[in-house]
Amino acid sequence: MNSTEACIALNMLPTVGPVRLRKLLQVFETPQRILSAKRSELRVVDGVGGEVADQISSWESIVDLPAELNRIREFGATVITQESASYPKALREIHAPPIVLYVWGEIKERDLHAIGIIGARRTTHYGTESAKKLAYQIAYAGLTVISGLARGIDTAAHQGAIAAKGRTIAVIGSGLSKLYPPENRALAEKICDGNGAVVSEFSMEIEPDRQTFPMRNRIISGWSYGILVVEAGLNSGALITASQAIEQGRSVYAVPGHINAPSAMGSNRLIQQGAKLVMSASDILDDLQVLLPEAKPSPEAAVRPLPTLSEDERRVYDAINSSETPIDQIASKCDLPSATVSSTLLRLELRRLVKQLPGKYFVKLG
Repeated sequence: MNSTEACIALNMLPTVGPVRLRKLLQVFETPQRILSAKRSELRVVDGVGGEVADQISSWESIVDLPAELNRIREFGATVITQESASYPKALREIHAPPIVLYVWGEIKERDLHAIGIIGARRTTHYGTESAKKLAYQIAYAGLTVISGLARGIDTAAHQGAIAAKGRTIAVIGSGLSKLYPPENRALAEKICDGNGAVVSEFSMEIEPDRQTFPMRNRIISGWSYGILVVEAGLNSGALITASQAIEQGRSVYAVPGHINAPSAMGSNRLIQQGAKLVMSASDILDDLQVLLPEAKPSPEAAVRPLPTLSEDERRVYDAINSSETPIDQIASKCDLPSATVSSTLLRLELRRLVKQLPGKYFVKLG
């Protein structure tokens, strides 16, 4: 048995969670040694009582590890642990990082730079379109969009990221074999087909319930630089995720909604309480500038050629005058759809080729 297989077995034991595993590893050093430890040895570990020790010492009568490994293989999934290179670094730092992550698709290095987008399952047209637009812009700018594959805002967020030909991660509150909601199966397959991954900390056959979704939510917030709440009522689970994000030291953003709309009362309340109001992805990207390489002026800057630009980037860049240029004038001059112009301007901002001024005016840099 290797380390990953031992972690899968430990993860399937009902009483062994991430916090207890950390304490056990401090004593036994490897997951294999935990499973082979005697009951008397296990009981002396801080936080491990008789019930937990009994489960671990008799784990083979509780967990059918060969069957689980076979299910993983037949499904086409992989399993990573905190020791794996692809395990998100930010996720390792939360209080209770998942023991394992079941991955359907592929996690890439760029997926470590992510923004979570969450919100109500029952949403309005405004909420759905806002989520799609912002996810598109965020993904187009090179960040990965993380959400929960749920109905409503989550679905729109994944769709927007895919439309931008960007990356998206769906963290679900069930085992991969019990994907929920079932109508999003086609979306999950599209995500896994080169656009990202569907991820779960639960073993393959676990059904979704009231406990699994809050557990799922801490992964979405823990993985992300920040959480964007697009639309949420006062009792929305998205507010729980926002609270978890705050506890984990992540930023919280919210899209304002109509003051009389029940579906926006929770997200509007978040703004009252200090969440940053977001009207476009640039409001989030501004906060992430510290993560980008700082532009250093040099004597050659004035004559340095522009980096290679795509056709859309070149058309938008050329449409900006030497002075401040409003976005509607840029769109008219380059003859591109407004959504394409907005996302392209974000890309140029990220590359420090243009700068946005108040009132949606833009200027060239350098």
